Amino acid sequence: MSSDNEQPDEPAAGGPEQLALIRETVRKAKVPKAKPRTWRGAALARDLPVARVMVNKGVLHLDQYFDYAVPEELDADAQPGVRVRVRFGAGGHRVRDGRREGGGLIDGFLVERRAESDYGGALAALAYVVSPEPVLGPQMLALARAVADRYAGSLADVLQLAIPPRNGRAESKPSPDPLPAPPVPEPGSWTRYGRGPAFLEALATGGTPRAVWTALPGPRWPDELARAVAATLASGRGALVVVPDGRRAARVDAALTELLGAGRHALLTAESGPEKRYRQWLAVRRGSVKAVVGTRAAMFAPVQDLGLVAVWDDGDSSHSDENAPFPHVREVLELRATHETCAFLLGSTSCTVEAAQLVESGWALPLAADREQVRTAAPLVRTVGDQDLARDEAARAARLPSVAWQAVREGLKSGPVLVQVPRRGYAPRLACERCRTPARCRHCAGPLEAPDARDLTCRWCGRGATDWHCVACGAARLRASVVGARRTAEELGRAFPAVPVRTSGRDHVLDTVPARPALVVSTPGAEPVAEGGYAAALLLDGWAMLGRPDLRAGEDALRRWIDASSLVRGQSEGGTVVVVAEPTLRPVQALVRWDPVGHAQRELAERAELGFPPVSRMAAVTGRADVVAAFISTAGLPPDVEVLGPVPLPVADPGRPRRPGDPPVGESWERALLRVPPGSGAALAAALKAAQAARMARGGTDQVRIRIDPPDIG
Repeated sequence: MSSDNEQPDEPAAGGPEQLALIRETVRKAKVPKAKPRTWRGAALARDLPVARVMVNKGVLHLDQYFDYAVPEELDADAQPGVRVRVRFGAGGHRVRDGRREGGGLIDGFLVERRAESDYGGALAALAYVVSPEPVLGPQMLALARAVADRYAGSLADVLQLAIPPRNGRAESKPSPDPLPAPPVPEPGSWTRYGRGPAFLEALATGGTPRAVWTALPGPRWPDELARAVAATLASGRGALVVVPDGRRAARVDAALTELLGAGRHALLTAESGPEKRYRQWLAVRRGSVKAVVGTRAAMFAPVQDLGLVAVWDDGDSSHSDENAPFPHVREVLELRATHETCAFLLGSTSCTVEAAQLVESGWALPLAADREQVRTAAPLVRTVGDQDLARDEAARAARLPSVAWQAVREGLKSGPVLVQVPRRGYAPRLACERCRTPARCRHCAGPLEAPDARDLTCRWCGRGATDWHCVACGAARLRASVVGARRTAEELGRAFPAVPVRTSGRDHVLDTVPARPALVVSTPGAEPVAEGGYAAALLLDGWAMLGRPDLRAGEDALRRWIDASSLVRGQSEGGTVVVVAEPTLRPVQALVRWDPVGHAQRELAERAELGFPPVSRMAAVTGRADVVAAFISTAGLPPDVEVLGPVPLPVADPGRPRRPGDPPVGESWERALLRVPPGSGAALAAALKAAQAARMARGGTDQVRIRIDPPDIG
């Protein structure tokens, strides 16, 4: 042991005297006292002594600004946009020395400095400024307010989604200096699209084009997105790209780095971690980086001088936030394009009905390749229906007909083969046994179900359908297909024992697979990218996807199929796709022709005729039956509203994790759908927001959940 670590047996001479001297020195020292959180008697700021604050309370009846006094000591740091702490909830009866006191400390954002307050009583003072970093700018505040109003939510809830939590270590570090604008990129593979080069030129010259881009199949879409971003940066403006998941964000990130080099863009995903994500978010807000690629939360990224907003694969459910007020990326970016006067790009290998509506309304222009380019890039698609399965009883039992086995054998000679199997939970709806037309309610056109295996009931309005007949062929028998998918990998492994079988799904998602022969069994959305493309693909159990009890079943099935088929080599390279589904169905025909736009246009026309979204606007109100009925009866709904239901929701299983929107365990909830025609959506949202705010102000404790434009309406 060294002498420095040795402890003396007795105190040194003069020890007590030295301790007394230290105590006296401490008593006389002028140690700063803790700041009084009420600032009682403190002088106010000379200029603009009132701070308008948005407190972090998400309840609707408090969705307003509150005024606070600004002490002189906080004058320099208390600037618009900073995070503050204030006392809230004391009431107006506790006033001392001209200051309102009491209440609990709560977070908030300083929105504005004012010379006077609209409130006639005494004001509480700002407790303190959390950080002098302004994180809430005027444009973000205006966007957050527009999103809150559209989705019948509170501004505080939107700001929680828009502004990440503070990280002191990241905030203390300076951001790098911004790089100069890059040169205008070459069009590259954008030349495959008729208006592609003109779109890039408009971005590079400061234009604000709006386009719905139907991308060709293959691996080039990340590079094409990167070139659109580079063209926008060349004009001196910023760009924002939102993709559904981290895997696709990584592909766009790699394409941007290869095209522009490092340091010109930020990657905002949950995988980055809180400190790194906040540091990159600050670099964007400070103007050090003018391009952003990220997942859902990045839709609010504070890009300065925004010139382009882009969303990839807007039909993916990941783009819809599961936190109140449940905004959708596509809608938020449409609002940003309008409010900030920037270009808009909605891209996908498929096409949603909402995208088709943007084109039909003239808000955006189509951006697609001609049929010759499509035939070159797309694989050959073959179908296997019930008649084919009936001629092959052994294949019918295994769900893999002879044509599928042949496609696998041929594909494994030159590379990997993808097998897409619907995940568990794809519960099909009822359809005509003869012609496969979905069974719908005569009153509201909602999907029919048979909860007790006997009586038919509408999932939307709850009415019975005892005398159902198919509107297409007149048949009276129904069909529901329930299939199992877990044994698929085992079946393929036994059939091809010399070939490795890899799986990709919820528990383990693969990013890439090598070009060697292998069978890759994947659930929809988890398909890995194969080096050089897959030689073939099998799309199994089409009925399980087409028969889901959802309005978007056909659209979503086609999107899933096209996403998987886009990973297969083109027809000129021998790429083949086999889909096991009835060939006469509209989504299957759209896949064979590789015509997602035509399918979306026909779906849009049909929904317009039946009054379905997105032509109409809908809101879902869920809660206990008596609470939902009372809420709807007292809400000042628009006169043209149509109430569908209420209908009971499935009872939550206590043995499974509770998903967002599920009723509490042990409670029986119901859901009512409120439908209004075009032009009344804003009035419906305002009425529901006002009714919810009034209910909360009265102290209502029973939960009522409101969701505008729910993605799943049954």
